[in-house]
This record gives sequence, structure tokens and C-alpha cells, in this order.
Amino acid sequence: MSTPPSRKRKAVVLLSGGLDSTVSLWWALGRGFSCDALTFQYGQRHRRELTSARALARQAGVRLHVVRFALPWSGSSLTSRRKALPTRSAGKIGAGIPSTYVPGRNTIFLAFALSLADQIGAEALVIGANAVDYSGYPDCRGPYLRAFEKAARLGSKTGAEGGKLAVLAPLVNLTKAQIVRLGRKLRAPLEKTWSCYAGGRKPCGACDSCVLRDKGFIEAGE
Repeated sequence: MSTPPSRKRKAVVLLSGGLDSTVSLWWALGRGFSCDALTFQYGQRHRRELTSARALARQAGVRLHVVRFALPWSGSSLTSRRKALPTRSAGKIGAGIPSTYVPGRNTIFLAFALSLADQIGAEALVIGANAVDYSGYPDCRGPYLRAFEKAARLGSKTGAEGGKLAVLAPLVNLTKAQIVRLGRKLRAPLEKTWSCYAGGRKPCGACDSCVLRDKGFIEAGE
């Protein structure tokens, strides 16, 4: 009698369509996870990143779930066209929390990911958070992610029944250059990713996300 194949571990991956989330998806696939991807339309200035997320999910062969919601109280320049996006001089990111910060965004995203994981029996939530080359968002740091993991275990059916449930942030301590190199090693289609906050036909090259992305590719030797 043949041995039945072992059941693959499941993961829910937050996929924005950007560099970090794409590398995180390919990392999870490389670790043997069966992945469901999750992306959001939350009132951001453009939908260009959703186009990338869909294309990347198709190439990865994973199911993509799209969640739509709005935060009426958000005063972020990322969700309001009445506010100008901050621009930076070449290679420089300002100090402090920028106007592009969306209050509670990663908490909301991870809560949706937790709900999906609890429904499909996934044992991991994968997020491309980075606390090295980043814009200063407080919900991208290791202590926050560890705290959410504890809350997720306490507040889920999976955790209550003794199942495994982890928040995995494989890029949290990497520089953007290291992320680019990891993406190349994993053969992630980085050319299909979109990071620009402005959402035009071409990246603006001046917003925080563009500056950090360009810095990473330059320092990676590309």
C-alpha cells in the first residue's frame, strides 16, 4: 500500500503587490506552505497595487482574497487626495511617523488574515513587515508582531484548541538590499511588483516607498 502524501501546512499571506509582500509570498512557498493570499482595497489613492497583487497571485498559483473596507476617520495622505504625499530628496527618509501612516492598518490587515486562517485551518500569518529600511510605521516592528501573535492565539478557535498559529515576518530585520537579493534567490518576479504611493503609469520616484525601493535595488547592485 502506498503512503498517502503528507498534508501541506497552510499559510495566509498578506499580499499588497509590493516588493516586500511579494518576496514574503515566495518565501512562504519556498518553505513548503500551501498559501492563500489576502489583499485589500481600503480607500487608498489608487488601485494599481491591486493589479500587481492579482498578477502575482496568478503567477504563484495561489488563491487571492480581496477585502474591501473604508476608514472614514483616517486622515492619512495615503487615503485622502486632499493631502499631498510627502516627497523625499534622493535616498533620504524623514524622521518620525509620516502622513502616509494609516492608523491601525496592519492590525486590521492581520485581523482579517487571522479570520481567514481560523476558517481554513492555516497555521501561519505571513506579513512583509520591515523595521530596518522603512517609513517609521509603529506596526512594522518585531515587538508589535509578537504581541499580535499572542493575541491571535488567545482569540482564535485554532489557538483555543491547541493548534499552531504563528505570525511570520521573514523580512522584519532585513535591509531593502537584502530583501531584493532574497527575492532574486527565490526567483520572485520583482519586475511585476508595485511600490509607489502615487499610483501613476510609472513610479513617481519621490515618495517614501519609491525612495526605499530604489535604494534597495541600487545597494543590491542592480
